[in-house]
Amino acid sequence: MRYYEIEVAGLTRKLPIVRVSDQLEIASFVILGDCELVLKAAQELLKKLPEVDVLITAEAKGIPLVQELSRLLGMKRYYVARKSIKPYMVNPFVTEVYSITTRTKQILCLDEEEAEEISGKRVLIVDDVISTGESLKAMEALVRRAGGTVEGRAAILAEGDASKRDDIIFLEPLPVFPVKSSK
Repeated sequence: MRYYEIEVAGLTRKLPIVRVSDQLEIASFVILGDCELVLKAAQELLKKLPEVDVLITAEAKGIPLVQELSRLLGMKRYYVARKSIKPYMVNPFVTEVYSITTRTKQILCLDEEEAEEISGKRVLIVDDVISTGESLKAMEALVRRAGGTVEGRAAILAEGDASKRDDIIFLEPLPVFPVKSSK
């Protein structure tokens, strides 16, 4: 196994390099279970955030980060766009997304009641990694449809060309690794 070493918020992590297509490998960054990294990254991101009323993330890897950011901001609630329509959802707002790590089209959805709570609010979209931006676009569509205003997009890492974007907030860039042909 090959690894990519990265320093984030003063912490060093070795990320396994995994193939996601015939042409591309990425350094797999998973914050689920890494309490130390989530706490320190949230503290560092907090310094860069615009003023917002509401935080939202997509299920599931962004949840620990949005939880900690909400706590640090003194918010009583954050929102999670689910990857499937749940039985409790009434008139869900649904959008489609294709992510670099999932390889198939997925949906993101919010319950109508959650959407009503977002309406008229300044919203920060939170994720662990921003890569192609497809998940962001889907989240933005949900927020707009709910009547919220996207005030910012934040992640711990910006992968590949996303690190060149000036419309996202992130702590560190993360390279991608094109697969060399074996001709």
